[in-house]
Amino acid sequence: MKRILIILAFTIFSATQLAAQDVKVFPNPATNVINVLGLKNDKNAVITVRDSYGNQVIFHQWDIKRNSLNIPVFNLEKGLYMITIQSEHQNIKTKFYKQ
Repeated sequence: MKRILIILAFTIFSATQLAAQDVKVFPNPATNVINVLGLKNDKNAVITVRDSYGNQVIFHQWDIKRNSLNIPVFNLEKGLYMITIQSEHQNIKTKFYKQ
């Protein structure tokens, strides 16, 4: 008698995770400003930018309008950064490189 082993794998995406896939950051690499598109309009969104060591280099509270943000990065050193955008309706994490 042969036995058959069936393995099923499921991936569950929350609405926030799906939204994060639609977020675009450009230019990447950046020099002066990064544009973040595909966000949900929201008041009092907390934007945090951390360097590759985990140090917080930008912390600001903005209202997201027109589904986008423009974040000035001209004063950052060259390197890899993680942006976190948190609000009542979204929690987005994405990366960009400062040239």
